[in-house]
Amino acid sequence: MALVIEGEERIAAPIDKVWAALNDPDVLKEAIPGCQNLDMKSPTEMAATVVLKIGPIKATFNGEVTLKNLNPPHSYTIQGEGKGGIAGFAKGGADVTLTEDGADTILKYAAKADVGGKIAQLGSRLIESTSKKLAGQFFSTFGDKVGNG
Repeated sequence: MALVIEGEERIAAPIDKVWAALNDPDVLKEAIPGCQNLDMKSPTEMAATVVLKIGPIKATFNGEVTLKNLNPPHSYTIQGEGKGGIAGFAKGGADVTLTEDGADTILKYAAKADVGGKIAQLGSRLIESTSKKLAGQFFSTFGDKVGNG
Protein backbone atom coordinates (compact mmCIF):
# COMPACT_ATOMS: atom_id res chain seq x y z
CA MET A 1 0.00 0.00 0.00
CA ALA A 2 1.61 3.25 -1.15
CA LEU A 3 0.89 6.80 -0.07
CA VAL A 4 2.24 10.31 -0.61
CA ILE A 5 2.73 12.91 2.11
CA GLU A 6 3.68 16.50 1.41
CA GLY A 7 4.43 19.36 3.74
CA GLU A 8 6.40 22.47 4.49
CA GLU A 9 8.23 23.75 7.56
CA ARG A 10 9.67 27.21 8.20
CA ILE A 11 12.93 26.92 10.13
CA ALA A 12 14.45 29.92 11.91
CA ALA A 13 17.99 29.19 10.74
CA PRO A 14 20.16 29.89 7.68
CA ILE A 15 20.14 27.37 4.84
CA ASP A 16 23.70 26.11 5.51
CA LYS A 17 22.83 25.26 9.13
CA VAL A 18 19.66 23.42 8.05
CA TRP A 19 21.61 21.49 5.38
CA ALA A 20 24.26 20.47 7.92
CA ALA A 21 21.55 19.25 10.31
CA LEU A 22 19.86 17.19 7.55
CA ASN A 23 23.16 15.33 7.25
CA ASP A 24 23.83 14.99 10.99
CA PRO A 25 22.89 11.54 12.38
CA ASP A 26 22.53 12.92 15.94
CA VAL A 27 19.96 15.50 14.83
CA LEU A 28 18.15 13.00 12.60
CA LYS A 29 18.02 10.41 15.40
CA GLU A 30 16.41 12.92 17.78
CA ALA A 31 13.87 13.98 15.14
CA ILE A 32 12.83 10.52 13.85
CA PRO A 33 9.88 9.32 15.98
CA GLY A 34 10.74 6.09 17.80
CA CYS A 35 14.36 6.04 16.63
CA GLN A 36 16.48 3.86 18.90
CA ASN A 37 19.75 4.26 17.04
CA LEU A 38 21.11 5.72 13.84
CA ASP A 39 24.68 4.89 12.89
CA MET A 40 26.64 6.32 9.97
CA LYS A 41 28.10 3.63 7.74
CA SER A 42 29.33 6.14 5.14
CA PRO A 43 28.62 9.84 4.43
CA THR A 44 25.40 8.80 2.65
CA GLU A 45 24.40 5.53 4.39
CA MET A 46 23.05 4.91 7.87
CA ALA A 47 21.74 1.88 9.75
CA ALA A 48 18.65 2.55 11.86
CA THR A 49 16.44 0.89 14.45
CA VAL A 50 13.01 2.43 14.90
CA VAL A 51 10.16 1.30 17.16
CA LEU A 52 6.71 2.27 15.87
CA LYS A 53 3.18 1.70 17.06
CA ILE A 54 0.62 1.63 14.28
CA GLY A 55 -2.83 0.95 15.66
CA PRO A 56 -2.60 -2.23 17.75
CA ILE A 57 0.75 -3.30 16.28
CA LYS A 58 4.03 -2.25 17.85
CA ALA A 59 7.05 -3.27 15.84
CA THR A 60 10.79 -2.76 15.78
CA PHE A 61 12.08 -1.98 12.32
CA ASN A 62 15.72 -2.56 11.45
CA GLY A 63 16.79 -0.95 8.27
CA GLU A 64 18.92 1.24 6.10
CA VAL A 65 18.73 4.94 5.38
CA THR A 66 20.41 6.30 2.25
CA LEU A 67 20.92 9.89 1.09
CA LYS A 68 20.78 10.36 -2.68
CA ASN A 69 20.61 13.10 -5.32
CA LEU A 70 22.63 15.42 -3.10
CA ASN A 71 22.58 19.06 -4.25
CA PRO A 72 24.09 20.97 -1.29
CA PRO A 73 22.65 23.05 0.30
CA HIS A 74 19.39 22.97 -1.66
CA SER A 75 18.00 19.44 -1.91
CA TYR A 76 18.39 15.71 -1.44
CA THR A 77 16.43 12.50 -1.37
CA ILE A 78 16.36 10.45 1.81
CA GLN A 79 15.33 6.81 1.35
CA GLY A 80 14.76 4.16 3.93
CA GLU A 81 13.68 0.57 4.18
CA GLY A 82 12.95 -1.34 7.34
CA LYS A 83 11.88 -4.86 8.19
CA GLY A 84 9.67 -5.39 11.21
CA GLY A 85 9.62 -9.19 11.39
CA ILE A 86 6.09 -10.61 11.36
CA ALA A 87 4.65 -7.07 11.44
CA GLY A 88 5.83 -6.56 7.88
CA PHE A 89 7.98 -3.98 6.16
CA ALA A 90 8.02 -0.26 5.53
CA LYS A 91 9.96 1.55 2.88
CA GLY A 92 9.85 5.02 1.53
CA GLY A 93 11.65 8.16 0.68
CA ALA A 94 11.31 11.90 0.74
CA ASP A 95 12.51 14.58 -1.62
CA VAL A 96 13.59 17.45 0.61
CA THR A 97 14.08 20.97 -0.78
CA LEU A 98 15.49 23.99 1.06
CA THR A 99 14.83 27.59 0.02
CA GLU A 100 16.24 30.71 1.68
CA ASP A 101 13.66 33.21 2.91
CA GLY A 102 15.49 36.10 4.55
CA ALA A 103 17.15 34.73 7.69
CA ASP A 104 14.89 31.65 7.65
CA THR A 105 14.83 28.51 5.54
CA ILE A 106 11.72 26.94 4.03
CA LEU A 107 11.94 23.14 4.04
CA LYS A 108 9.52 21.39 1.68
CA TYR A 109 9.11 17.64 1.52
CA ALA A 110 7.30 15.16 -0.66
CA ALA A 111 7.41 11.71 0.89
CA LYS A 112 6.30 8.36 -0.47
CA ALA A 113 5.74 5.39 1.79
CA ASP A 114 4.94 1.77 1.09
CA VAL A 115 4.04 -0.83 3.72
CA GLY A 116 3.39 -4.54 3.52
CA GLY A 117 2.69 -7.52 5.72
CA LYS A 118 0.48 -7.38 8.82
CA ILE A 119 0.72 -3.61 8.99
CA ALA A 120 -0.84 -3.26 5.54
CA GLN A 121 -3.89 -5.18 6.78
CA LEU A 122 -4.71 -2.46 9.32
CA GLY A 123 -6.41 -0.37 6.67
CA SER A 124 -5.36 2.55 4.55
CA ARG A 125 -6.93 5.28 6.71
CA LEU A 126 -5.03 4.27 9.85
CA ILE A 127 -1.76 3.87 7.98
CA GLU A 128 -2.18 7.16 6.14
CA SER A 129 -3.05 9.13 9.29
CA THR A 130 -0.17 7.53 11.22
CA SER A 131 2.27 8.21 8.36
CA LYS A 132 1.20 11.86 8.12
CA LYS A 133 1.49 12.25 11.89
CA LEU A 134 4.99 10.71 11.92
CA ALA A 135 6.19 12.86 8.99
CA GLY A 136 4.76 15.98 10.64
CA GLN A 137 6.40 15.07 13.97
CA PHE A 138 9.77 14.50 12.30
CA PHE A 139 9.84 17.81 10.44
CA SER A 140 8.46 19.93 13.30
CA THR A 141 10.92 18.37 15.79
CA PHE A 142 13.72 18.82 13.27
CA GLY A 143 12.71 22.48 12.77
CA ASP A 144 12.61 23.11 16.53
CA LYS A 145 16.03 21.54 17.09
CA VAL A 146 17.72 23.38 14.24
CA GLY A 147 15.92 26.70 14.70
CA ASN A 148 16.52 26.93 18.44
CA GLY A 149 19.81 25.04 18.58
